[in-house]
Amino acid sequence: MPHVAQAAKILHHRTDLRTGKVTRRVVCTLTDLTVRQASPQRIGRLARSQWVIENRVHYVRDTVSAEDASKIRTGHGPENMATPRNLPVNTLRTEGHTGIAAGLREMSYAPFSRPLGLLGLPCPARPGCPSDPGSRRRP
Repeated sequence: MPHVAQAAKILHHRTDLRTGKVTRRVVCTLTDLTVRQASPQRIGRLARSQWVIENRVHYVRDTVSAEDASKIRTGHGPENMATPRNLPVNTLRTEGHTGIAAGLREMSYAPFSRPLGLLGLPCPARPGCPSDPGSRRRP
């Protein structure tokens, strides 16, 4: 491991809000950042920022799209499938939805107009489609 500059031991504490049970876990990490580049406080911030990504992206993709249950596990398949799963999540967030599952349900009520309107695309000639693609956007 020629590029390792530091090793850190991080102690995680987690409290289950329903049961009150506290779990502790020790994680060891390696970094190529020198002591001047990354103090213990910075390494802690970097470790916590990874959990923001996990909670904001991966957890939502798994609960909404059942990503962990996917049978696609080899080659570029998982990355290729992450893109179509990210599109609705990111688009709904951009439009102000905070509950992704609720936003997807709302889109499903008019599947030929609402999702297209959200993306700013024209609606196909179908009964019930608004003439203005943006007319279904949230305020």
